[in-house]
Amino acid sequence: MSADGNWNITINSPMGAQKVTATIKTNGGAFTGTTQTPAGEQAIEGKVDGDKLTWSTAITQPMPMTLEFEATVSGDTMTGNVKLGAFGNAPLTGTRA
Repeated sequence: MSADGNWNITINSPMGAQKVTATIKTNGGAFTGTTQTPAGEQAIEGKVDGDKLTWSTAITQPMPMTLEFEATVSGDTMTGNVKLGAFGNAPLTGTRA
């Protein structure tokens, strides 16, 4: 299943639901794209393994940390998990925009 396209993603973090829009373009076993949050836009790149996407991104707000994403795409939906550094994990869900 191709993950190419625009996505509306919600991360259910300990600080409440965090909304992210993402644009993804796959190329074999890799992908590139951008994410847009209230804190701004950020380029992303990661790995593709079948219907699974993995990537990490560094954030500075609300505090500096690296977020590690793992998501599975099924049709027009995405489900997965985000490792929040020392703050545990948060589930994510997404729909194709």
